[in-house]
Amino acid sequence: MSRQAFAWDRARQRVRQRLDWSEGAWIVGLFIAAIALATVNLGGVPLRDWDEGIVAQVAREIWIAPSGSQHWLFPTLWGKPYLNKPPLVHNLVALAYRFGGSATAWTARFPGALLTALSVPLLYGVGCELFPTRRPALLAALVYLTTLPVIRHGRLAMLDGALTCFAILTLWCVLRSRRDARWSLGIGLGLSLMVLTKGIAGLLVGAILGAFVLWDTPRLFLSLSFWCGLTLGSAPAIAWYAAQWSRYAETFAETALWAQSAERIWSTVDEHAEPPWFYLLQMLRSLPWLVVAAWGLNLAGREHPWSWARLVMVWCGLYFTAVTLMSTKLYWYVLPIYPGLALAAGAALADLECRPAAQPYPKFWALGAAGLSLTAAVYGLHLVQTNNNGITGVVIAVACLALTQGMSALLLWRRDPQFIAILFWGTYVSLFVFFSTPAWLWELEEAFPVLPVAAEIHNLPVSEPVYIAPKERPSLSFYSGRRVMPVSADNACERWHAAEAGSHFLLDPETLAALQFESLPGREIGPKLVMVRKLSAVEDASIPVAQCQPG
Repeated sequence: MSRQAFAWDRARQRVRQRLDWSEGAWIVGLFIAAIALATVNLGGVPLRDWDEGIVAQVAREIWIAPSGSQHWLFPTLWGKPYLNKPPLVHNLVALAYRFGGSATAWTARFPGALLTALSVPLLYGVGCELFPTRRPALLAALVYLTTLPVIRHGRLAMLDGALTCFAILTLWCVLRSRRDARWSLGIGLGLSLMVLTKGIAGLLVGAILGAFVLWDTPRLFLSLSFWCGLTLGSAPAIAWYAAQWSRYAETFAETALWAQSAERIWSTVDEHAEPPWFYLLQMLRSLPWLVVAAWGLNLAGREHPWSWARLVMVWCGLYFTAVTLMSTKLYWYVLPIYPGLALAAGAALADLECRPAAQPYPKFWALGAAGLSLTAAVYGLHLVQTNNNGITGVVIAVACLALTQGMSALLLWRRDPQFIAILFWGTYVSLFVFFSTPAWLWELEEAFPVLPVAAEIHNLPVSEPVYIAPKERPSLSFYSGRRVMPVSADNACERWHAAEAGSHFLLDPETLAALQFESLPGREIGPKLVMVRKLSAVEDASIPVAQCQPG
């Protein structure tokens, strides 16, 4: 080798080392930023209903089960077989209980928060596989990191954050397999993780990825190595379903495969029927990135020969169509769409940075940022005027958001690309402050606080059953350490007469008045919550059956 060639080779190695070091630094930095945002004040508020309370209790029963009981494979909920969803996340939560030493809100939520944080650098890896440069990949990861629904739902002890993480991992393996078919083993393992997390929802994401491969790299379907790796990686999911069928047979098919999965497609479960535009309204919580992502989807339509464009169109288009056509609609069902939207937004921001100096920025971006700033400012003033306790952190978060959007609007109007850095940093700080307050789980305000009520129930003798009407609270049962059995308003009278002496009934004032139980000795144990205790058969007989009817 000549001296000049040797010098060029050493120079290329130094450049490659610098690139590898910088890429590793970005990956570590993204993960640290994500884990900080995903875990701040994680256990500061109690678990919510429904999914968090159920996941936490199933995991606790796995944790306390005796060795060799196979609860990790055949989980239970209050001693009965739990067939609602596969138990992968529940087992991860049980491991968190074991290493954390207790079953708390923090340990229950930590596995989901960790997987959500891990999904941020994973999405960066996906972007590096899709885009010719690292810039749009980094911007996409930062968009994903600062999207409110992604981090908020990922922090919960639920399944959707884990499902989204495993979907991104599977996608990364799909993109890697285009150059090396051995990565198809990772595709199969990713599919197993998704299916073992949420059953049929994992198959939906897998079908969408299959449609992308069919459009972008159809030659993979002709590779024997691809199918061998896919089959081998899918073996854990196949084995788990076979084990469930061998143990529960038709019961497993009717509950897990039908009632809790397939039936939700064409029929409404638990009165969760919403209009077709329901998910569009829910996605407004991801502003301003939703507007940027829409611009990126428009850009993808013009650049459809590129893999990134094909992916975001297939991912966002098919997934949004699928969840919109489902009869049962819950706002966390749309969570897996955000990686595709983040990739589209990253491409849009990178394209904006590369524009010629004479080409203007979209004016409605500046107007939209100004409108968000004004809205946040007005809302902050409203919070100050209410003067409620515990809103100081929320006011600071809203003020940070208003300042961020205002500065971004000014920089956009001046065509200054520094608005991107301001927008990312300000949004991150706003989210960090917001998650530091109890307001990040605003659903808890919709019902009575469970912790003081659970403390009352925990002190009752185990021999005295507790009922609640008209709605069950799984989180209340979890914190009480016993099943607080639900009773509908229509059946409360019959349950009262059939219950043994010493039974307790938790009733809200409306149900109490409708059942005409005001004459019974009861006491308030929480806001708008009364506990009525059945003392003896004499007291039961003193209440005519005609009076014990819903009004």
